[in-house]
Amino acid sequence: MGQSAKMSSARETDLYPPIKSFLEDQGYVVKSEVGAADIVAIRGAEPPVVVELKLGFSLALFHQCIARMKVSDEVYLAVARMPGKRFAKAVKDNTALARRLGLGLITVRLADGLVEVHCDPGPYAPRKSAKRQAQLLREFARRQGDPNDGGQTRAGLVTAYRQDALRLAVYLFEVGASKGADVAKETGVQHATRMMRDNHYGWFEKVEKGVYGLTQSGADAVATSPRILGAG
Repeated sequence: MGQSAKMSSARETDLYPPIKSFLEDQGYVVKSEVGAADIVAIRGAEPPVVVELKLGFSLALFHQCIARMKVSDEVYLAVARMPGKRFAKAVKDNTALARRLGLGLITVRLADGLVEVHCDPGPYAPRKSAKRQAQLLREFARRQGDPNDGGQTRAGLVTAYRQDALRLAVYLFEVGASKGADVAKETGVQHATRMMRDNHYGWFEKVEKGVYGLTQSGADAVATSPRILGAG
């Protein structure tokens, strides 16, 4: 039987026995379907542990767990573990979300009942990346105008790099093949020579040492300059 067939026949209740055993091994008394909760575990005078079960990740599962936080801070979401990179990425992304919300996350491998805790409930203070913030602000400052539509896909996205490359193309279109130093001076694009040499978009061609011209695709790209550079 294939993995998809196994999952199609799986039920949320299949997650319960492995999690029950896992919690009991840690000294909890475990009961299912207590009030609105799928699983409630009690250990001495500690706050109750609540676990909500689903075969896969969903927004509804997170909503349920947030609702359970009205009765306890110790709330976990539990899903069936799947093979493959796609599920591994889903675990990584949803673990980050669970941490942000103060929730715990558990996966259960139905084939052998392996239970893995990816994060525990608790307050979370995300660390800001000074490097990424600087990159964001630098791109914002370099970007001329607002040439993109909010929410569009990455394909065809106009970046500051693309705008700079287009400035080089427009200059070569108007003046003809030129030395890199001259192009940099006239366009204000500091790394003009390197950009033309790297030729990321296929717009430039080396005519001789230090001199670059425009390819046909580069000439075609110049037609987009008024929209992308915010002119006209």
